[in-house]
Amino acid sequence: MAEDMGSTVPRRRLGKALRDLRTEAGITLDAAAEALECSRQKVWRIESGLGSARGVDVRAMCELYAAAPDMTRALLALAAETKAKGWWHAYGDAIPDWFELYVGLESAASRLRFYKNSLVPGLLQTRDYALGIYRIDQPDMSEDDRERAVELRLQRQALLTRRLPKAPQVQVVLCESVLLRPVESPATMAQQLGQLLQLSTLPHVSLRVLPLAVGPHRGAVGGEFVLLDFPLGNRSTPDPSVVYSESWTGALYLDRPSEFAAYEKAWASLLALSLDAEQSRQLINKIVGEVHHG
Repeated sequence: MAEDMGSTVPRRRLGKALRDLRTEAGITLDAAAEALECSRQKVWRIESGLGSARGVDVRAMCELYAAAPDMTRALLALAAETKAKGWWHAYGDAIPDWFELYVGLESAASRLRFYKNSLVPGLLQTRDYALGIYRIDQPDMSEDDRERAVELRLQRQALLTRRLPKAPQVQVVLCESVLLRPVESPATMAQQLGQLLQLSTLPHVSLRVLPLAVGPHRGAVGGEFVLLDFPLGNRSTPDPSVVYSESWTGALYLDRPSEFAAYEKAWASLLALSLDAEQSRQLINKIVGEVHHG
């Protein structure tokens, strides 16, 4: 897999630079939207790196914020770079637009934290498990598109085997119900559980199981989420961390510090209720035995 981060990182860097210019100019989001004759949502999407920015928008913003000419030139160059495609674009219609952004963020992240209460995270799925999920999840999908979607999912896993320190830290809290929920056949489940055990031995992967016995907990209220942190790179401050949360029709990307802090709090409470790494492995092993003899 190419190490290309695609358009996501330049887009977020551009957004942050534009947000900084706006705040330095003392202009509110609403005032900027009014002056630029567009919606507040559009300015916010460009600033948070969720929407692509056309050169004409960037030029107008730079004029409004009285940016220096060399700054304007640099940001216009960055805007051109955001049009570069990431490797995942080859999968076209097999993935929805809102998920493309996630794939870009995931491949740029330095740390990924998953809380899952229904399925194994895509990043850790075997091919057969992934196919089984797509058959249930996307019954109308053509067999070809399904294959392409699964191929993308397996491509994403390349980041787990990147050489350290390039590989991200991956931390997963899985509800015990995920391990007990059959997908396809017992053989598929046994293979998937075996893969979890194998991946949990990687130095940068941590897998913790949240036992059913803990009863209702914060995660049960808020549902599944992924926390993404980004590397510092050669900048003085890293890109803002993001909470990603999926629904039937799209996804939420939250990057306000207060929102992220609320999810970090939920994450801490889930970790506190989970079995430690060794106990988690023992429980998975026990379930593998039951699947084989089930």
